[in-house]
Amino acid sequence: MPHFQRVVCLVALAGMFLLSSCTGTNEGLKAGLRKSVTTLAPPVIEKIRVSVDPVAPDPPPASLDYQVGHGDVLSIMVYARPDLSSGSPSTGGSVVKGSRVDGNGNIHLPLIGAVKAAGLSVSAIRENVEASLRTYVQDPSVVVEVTEYRSKPLYLMGQFRTPGVYYMDRPMTFLQGISLGNGFDSTANLRGVRLLRDRKIAPVDIYSLILDGRIEQNVWLKPGDTVFIPDNRTQNVFVFGSVNKPGQIPMAQGRLHLLEALAIADPKSVGSDIENVRIIRSLTTTSGELLVVDVARIRRGETLPMQLMDGDVIYVPKNMFGTWNDALAELLPTLQAISAVMQPFVTIKYLTQN
Repeated sequence: MPHFQRVVCLVALAGMFLLSSCTGTNEGLKAGLRKSVTTLAPPVIEKIRVSVDPVAPDPPPASLDYQVGHGDVLSIMVYARPDLSSGSPSTGGSVVKGSRVDGNGNIHLPLIGAVKAAGLSVSAIRENVEASLRTYVQDPSVVVEVTEYRSKPLYLMGQFRTPGVYYMDRPMTFLQGISLGNGFDSTANLRGVRLLRDRKIAPVDIYSLILDGRIEQNVWLKPGDTVFIPDNRTQNVFVFGSVNKPGQIPMAQGRLHLLEALAIADPKSVGSDIENVRIIRSLTTTSGELLVVDVARIRRGETLPMQLMDGDVIYVPKNMFGTWNDALAELLPTLQAISAVMQPFVTIKYLTQN
C-alpha cells in the first residue's frame, strides 16, 4: 500500500476510535449515531440541598489562664524555708517536686497538708498555699508552676504528620489544637475530617474552616475531644435497595461512575426503579444533597455518565417506591449498622438527629 494511503487509513481509524471512546460508555447508542455532549441534559432530575445546624459558637474563655485539673503535676517553691520541703534546696528556697493533683482535686504539701488545686489558675493556687502557710510562716513567698500537663487530653488520630495524645496547656481553638499534630499529610481526606465530642460527631464544618477560611467554625476545644482525619486512599460508595449485591464499593484511585457502581451491585431484573435512583451526597460535615438520578437515560446515551463522590449512598428503589421519606425510612437500619464508615454529614443528619 502506498505511503499516502496508509496515512489516510490511520487517520480514519483514529477518528473511529475517538468516536467509539466518546460513546462506548453510553449503553443503547446505535452504531453511527452521534450526539454532541454540549447538548446533553444532566442525569440529575431532582436536587435538594440539606444541612444541619452547626454547633453554636462558644464564647471566649473568661480567662486564658490555664485551669489546673486532676492528674496535673505542680512544682511548689517556698523561698527561704527548706524545712517545708522534702526536695533539695535551690537558690533562695526549696522545691516540693511531683505534687500531683489527686482525685479530690487537691495537692498535698508538707506541714499544711491538702490544698485545693483543681479548677483553679496557677496564681489562685499560689494564693491558697501562701494563705495556708501564714499559720506557720510569716510573709511566705511561693512560686507555683505546672511541670506536667495531664488533665486536658486532645486526641489527634489519622493522617496527621505526628498523630497521638496531646495535653492542652491553655485554652485552644480547633486550629490551634490540630497544629499540635504538625498539620496533616498529603493523604488526608479533608472532606471526612470529624471532631468527636462526648461520643458523637460534633456539627463543626471543618472542611469549610480549613479550605474556605470560615473562621466562625474555629470552635474552642474541650478536654477529651478527638480529631480524626481519614485517609483519602480509602474511598468508597455504598449501594442499597433493590440490588442483588448491596454494600460498600471501593473507588479505584478515587474515581467511579454510577453505572460502574450499579453494575457491581447488580440491580434486580424485576422490581428495580432505575429511573429514580436516589443518592445521599455529603459535601461537608454540615451540608449535603439529596439527588434523584435517571439511570435509564444514561444507559440510553441521552446524558453523560455521572461521576460519584466519596461517601455517596446510592439507593435503588423498588417500582413506584415513593418519596424521600420512604427511602430514608428503609435505609436507616442499614446506615446505623455501618455508621462508623459513613461520612460525618450522613451520621449527624440521619442517625444522630433521628
